[in-house]
Amino acid sequence: MQIRKGIFELNSEGVLPGELTLESLFKEYYARLVHFSFQLVKDIATAEDIAQDAFIKYWHQRETVTAHRIAVKSFLYVTVKNASLNLLRHQKVIKKTEDKLSISIVDEKNIINNIIQSEVLAEVYQALATLPESCQRISRMSYLEGLKNQEIADELGVSVNTVKTQKQRGLQLLRLRLSPEIFNLLLLLLIN
Repeated sequence: MQIRKGIFELNSEGVLPGELTLESLFKEYYARLVHFSFQLVKDIATAEDIAQDAFIKYWHQRETVTAHRIAVKSFLYVTVKNASLNLLRHQKVIKKTEDKLSISIVDEKNIINNIIQSEVLAEVYQALATLPESCQRISRMSYLEGLKNQEIADELGVSVNTVKTQKQRGLQLLRLRLSPEIFNLLLLLLIN
């Protein structure tokens, strides 16, 4: 049943023939808009959400959009493009923030570790200074300079057994002079 209203004929649902209903627009453009958004955001669920939101935005603003298929199509594509790009910008900001936070956490850990290492080494140097001279020299060469027993023996002109004995004696004396925590940290530093 057709009703005449001015020069336009309305069908029984009150819709102009070929008029832009939300359902017809959705059927025609939804898949295209999802594909378009997916090309930008690389996530199908997000692309679907963006396309659906574009239709909702159109529906709320339909009075301001020219009721012409090309105008509506342009509105939908621009809306999807803007929403997709805004999402990408937002993700980029989040990524930068996460990167800064992870860097600052790593830097903070390194700073704390460096402080602890400096404090431990300062106490070790003070304790080493109280050791007998030959024990002190061999302990420094071994533990702080990283020389091997044979290298120390060759440089000082002593036997390898003397180097081993002095190193062992040095550790025993350091254990007595350092707190248990500092001594354990020293052992960790020596292992690493």
